[in-house]
Amino acid sequence: MLSQLFEEELIMALRVTPGMMQSQLMRNINHNLTRMQGQQNELSTGLKLNKPSDDPIGITYSLRYRSELAMNEQYDKNIAQAKSLLEHTDTVLGQVNDVVQRVQELVTQGLNDTNPQSGLDAIATEIKQIYSQMITFGNDQLNGKYIFNGQMTDKQPYDPTAAETSNADTQQINMKFAAGVTVPINITGNEVFGASSDGDNLFQVLKSIQTALTSNNKADLAAASAKLNTRYDKIINVRSEVGARTNRVELIDTRLQDLNYNLTTMQSNVEDADMAETIMKYNQEESIYQASLSTGAKIIQQTLVDYLR
Repeated sequence: MLSQLFEEELIMALRVTPGMMQSQLMRNINHNLTRMQGQQNELSTGLKLNKPSDDPIGITYSLRYRSELAMNEQYDKNIAQAKSLLEHTDTVLGQVNDVVQRVQELVTQGLNDTNPQSGLDAIATEIKQIYSQMITFGNDQLNGKYIFNGQMTDKQPYDPTAAETSNADTQQINMKFAAGVTVPINITGNEVFGASSDGDNLFQVLKSIQTALTSNNKADLAAASAKLNTRYDKIINVRSEVGARTNRVELIDTRLQDLNYNLTTMQSNVEDADMAETIMKYNQEESIYQASLSTGAKIIQQTLVDYLR
């Protein structure tokens, strides 16, 4: 008798009530709806990483890729700035080179003993104009900054009234293009025109040439010509240095673009959703959700299923 009562109580305790069935059904339907909405969210955003909980490990890589790409974006700006300055500097140096060659031609004419004094005076007048043009080159600007005054780009390096006694700032502008990769991108005026203490200072040489022509002093003119040739060789070397730096920046730029492509690809692999796969999963989850609703309609009253819809 006692055994029979115990069995009946146990059966009653294990009895599944309608309320239990409804609660379990609602949990299952909500779970299926959540999974379907997750796939729908991926479809609408195009991303499989919409919140950290979607992939805790993947979000770590994603943040790392984003950080590196943001840093490379600044490097891209530095490279563009460096290219602009180096190309502009090369253009100005090319103009200086052409004018110095013109001075060499004039000096050769002046050393010719057949020139009358009037001819020498005419050459001296042209040298005077070239002197002024050289000052213009020395005070050249790019985007409002003096390109030959080292780090003091806001100050004019050469006094128009006494360029031969002027000295440009000698500090280099070092630009960072990657971790541990720094390249100087400027050329100082002293490298191009010479310091005031240099015997072949271009401004002083031009003054000497002008004076020698006016006084018809062939010895002084020959000495100034030798100094001019020395300065010309230095200008050629400086221009070669600018070309070498430009080539290096180009190589760095190519490498950086390749790195950006790789980082973008890896970021896409971590963050972006595979649309074809996502659509397939969404259709699958939608079918499961609809099936759960249909099953629920057979278990509980239709009005409850309508409410859940």
